[in-house]
Amino acid sequence: MRQEKSFPGAGFWVGLLALVLTILVLEPALAATVKQMPDFSEETVLGQSKIDTASLRGQVVLVNFWATWCPPCRKEIPSLMEMQDKYRSRGFTVLGISMDEGGRKVVAKFLEKLDVNYPVIIGSTSLARGFGGVMGVPASFLVDREGNLVKRHDGYVSEKILSGEIEKLLN
Repeated sequence: MRQEKSFPGAGFWVGLLALVLTILVLEPALAATVKQMPDFSEETVLGQSKIDTASLRGQVVLVNFWATWCPPCRKEIPSLMEMQDKYRSRGFTVLGISMDEGGRKVVAKFLEKLDVNYPVIIGSTSLARGFGGVMGVPASFLVDREGNLVKRHDGYVSEKILSGEIEKLLN
């Protein structure tokens, strides 16, 4: 008696396809949850110091990509300054990354006018790529004490939302 080879039914193939598609969709999301802040070393716009990845380890960091010409960016700055004051003593810092094409001089004048109290560096396409790409400003990334990128916000974010997320990481 000859046995026929049986092949899995359509339900099996649909299930397998669903599993493969789920993995393909979720894999980038899973990878993003454990991504590290990229390595960089830049002089601050106002020349007070050099900021690098290693000097930020052990702190909770809010990395904010912005530009002087961007109205939502300008709207965020006062609340970023308040958070810098409020949480600095608990191991927190804001790091501004200006994407202005006008260069250091334009950004420095803007920072001095507002008396910005957190470090700001000039960004680049490669630095933005290291954060997973920045398609527009503002874009903010919350980094935990181990240097993991744990949250991304594209566009304006309220102080209330950011403060809640920062509090969780500081506790």
